[in-house]
Amino acid sequence: MPQLRVLLGFASAPDNALDELAGAVLQKLYGNAIYPTPPVTSVALTTAKNDFSAAVAAANLGGPGDTAIKNNKREDLVDLLRKLAVYVQERHENDLANLLSSGFDAVSTNRASSPLAPPHIKDITNGNTGQLVLRVTVVTNAKCYEVRSALVGPNGTLGPWQTGGLFTNSRSMAVGGLTPGTVYQFQVRAVGGSTGYSDWSDPVSHMSM
Repeated sequence: MPQLRVLLGFASAPDNALDELAGAVLQKLYGNAIYPTPPVTSVALTTAKNDFSAAVAAANLGGPGDTAIKNNKREDLVDLLRKLAVYVQERHENDLANLLSSGFDAVSTNRASSPLAPPHIKDITNGNTGQLVLRVTVVTNAKCYEVRSALVGPNGTLGPWQTGGLFTNSRSMAVGGLTPGTVYQFQVRAVGGSTGYSDWSDPVSHMSM
C-alpha cells in the first residue's frame, strides 16, 4: 500500500489559502486523540496566524515596508505549520481519515489524470434533534467526502465555516451538534484525485429541527 504523505504545498499557497489552512489545523488538530502532543502549541499557532492576518491586511493598504513585514510573518507561520505537518506524517498510521482529521491535506496517490468533479448535494433531511443528514451524488474515484457548515445569520450573513466530518457513504452523511431552529449552509467536497480533493459543491441551506 502506498505511503500517504501530508501535502506541503501550503508553503507556496496564496495568503488566503495559507490562513485558511492554519485555521483548519487549529480547529482539527488540537484535542485530537490521534495527535496528543503537537510540537507547536495552539497558543503559538494562533498568535502566528493572527499576526499574519493582521500583516496581510496592513500590506493590502500599505507600502513595500508593510509587504516585507507580511512576508516575515508568513515565513513564521509556514515554519510552524511545517513542524506540525512532520508530526502528523509520523502519526497518521497511513490512514487517510486520520491524516485529514489533522486539518492538513494529503498528497494524492490516485492515478486519475485530473481533479475530481465536485459532488452535488441532492437533498438534506432532518435526523435526530440538532442533526441534519446530507445525501450527495457519487463521485468516481473519491475515497471519502468532507462536509463543512456555516450558520446563516440575519440578512443571509454567514458565520465561519466549521468542519462537519469525513464520510464514506455519500447517501447518508449525518452532521450533529446543530442548534434547533437555526438555518445552516452546507458544502461538500470529494477527497481523492490528482489534487487531493475536489472543489466544494454549490452551497445548500437547511434549518435544523
